[in-house]
Amino acid sequence: MSKSLIKSVVSSFFLIILLFSCASTIKQTNPTGQKVQLRTDVVNVTGGELRGIYTQDGNIEIYAGVPFAAPPVGELRWKEPQDIIPWDGILEADHFAPMAMQKKKSALYNFLFQLYTHSQKDRTFNGPQSEDCLYLNVWKPSEKAPEGGWPVLVYIHGGSLMSGQSWYEKYDGENLARNGIIFVSIAYRTGVFGYLADKELAAESEHGTTGNYGLLDQIKALEWVHNNIAAFGGNADNVTIAGESAGSSSVNALCASPLTKGYFRRAIGESSSVIQKTPPHTFRKMEAALKMGDDIKAEFNCKNIEELRAVPAEKLIKTKYANNSMCVDGYALPQTPFEIYQKGENHEEALLNGFNKQEAFGFTYFTKVNKDNLASLLEPSLKDNTDDFLSQYGEIKTKKQAREIYNEVFSAVCFTYPHECWSNTVKVQGKPVYEYYFSRENKEFGTYHSGEIIYAYKNIPHTKNYEAYDYELEEIMSSYWLNFVKTGNPNGLDTNGNPLPVWETKAESNGLLMELGDTCTMVEDPFGYIYNYLED
Repeated sequence: MSKSLIKSVVSSFFLIILLFSCASTIKQTNPTGQKVQLRTDVVNVTGGELRGIYTQDGNIEIYAGVPFAAPPVGELRWKEPQDIIPWDGILEADHFAPMAMQKKKSALYNFLFQLYTHSQKDRTFNGPQSEDCLYLNVWKPSEKAPEGGWPVLVYIHGGSLMSGQSWYEKYDGENLARNGIIFVSIAYRTGVFGYLADKELAAESEHGTTGNYGLLDQIKALEWVHNNIAAFGGNADNVTIAGESAGSSSVNALCASPLTKGYFRRAIGESSSVIQKTPPHTFRKMEAALKMGDDIKAEFNCKNIEELRAVPAEKLIKTKYANNSMCVDGYALPQTPFEIYQKGENHEEALLNGFNKQEAFGFTYFTKVNKDNLASLLEPSLKDNTDDFLSQYGEIKTKKQAREIYNEVFSAVCFTYPHECWSNTVKVQGKPVYEYYFSRENKEFGTYHSGEIIYAYKNIPHTKNYEAYDYELEEIMSSYWLNFVKTGNPNGLDTNGNPLPVWETKAESNGLLMELGDTCTMVEDPFGYIYNYLED
């Protein structure tokens, strides 16, 4: 990824969280919003007994705030996630746990978000936080499980590995669980707590690891699902992992990690991957990670890790450095995902992945683009191909046209081409790959980064920002996701028993994608014309 694009990503980070992050707004910490809650039967899991709550209609059981590891506090800060500490009595899993430590958003931030998205709902960004954050949530049908158990979807939130939480209205698991799966959403350490790297920490670790604590948290959560989901009626041999943005990058890394073998069968990735030789974001070399770790120690006047561990979490989270990348640590990732995939050691048996029409908008919002500086902005990515690429447009006359071209290239470099690489790599391995292009506009998030989530996870709010067709598309997309989770193939019937438009694999379609928009049909990749000009 070029330095200019990296600078744009970093400088525009707060706008992304403001407008498009999949993990910015918060549902009430009470999963159902009911004052009186009917309790489920007791479930035995690693650590002890717990009890959840029913939705008001009694059809879905929710288990919120379930611990999957020991609290990563005190001496456990910046260590691999440790085994659960057993509890006494029955744990009442009736409220979501605090989100991981992250920078809070201002009142102005919240106001601008609501204003921009024409939100009909009073949303808040600043829910409870804690360094003690390693909890997950389970939504399951209350009816008896089918033979073999319910298929399972494990969702990993986004937020640039810097923010976010497992409980959020856009990927609330209730509506998918109503259609015959178990939905699990997991938390993980973010920012300086999740991705700090330091040689002292590597020396402390029995595995010699540092820099990937958030990724290791995700792996620990998958281990918990593997060992415990049968207690909820789930099928531990039929698990799909899914994520958007940094969650999708994490899914890609989890597919490559040797530590996750046997924990899942399929993968869903939305709007990010780290499979290229030089990933465009959410991945860095260990040298860069260690350098930032040293810079953070200096920032807080700490001579060593012991002193840095003594810095209060509320102070440490204010670091000026963005710990928003994974790295090769020799343990969770012994090599880069690119190298692991090239050897065919990735784990997904089938892949559903894709991107949105206007991925770049928020990331480039503050970048000054005009016809005079366009070539210099594109050159770090297109290199010697810049002039040839721009020649296809003829004379560029307006600032608007220049910005549109820049956004197209930025989208391709940071989001769409990484998915093309992921799709093609898995396709060559002979596995089914289903790639999509989300193009449905609305009066809220539209086709910006994360706009597809509410359609895929069946959580479109009932407001004037959406039309009747949006709910039709929601039914189509969520049915594709559900079918893929259940069988590894998105095709078949929707949840109402109607045939879905046929979604061909990457191999069957000769490279076409499924457009999920005003129509649902196989189309050419609209960014494909850029790929031949890119050099990894």
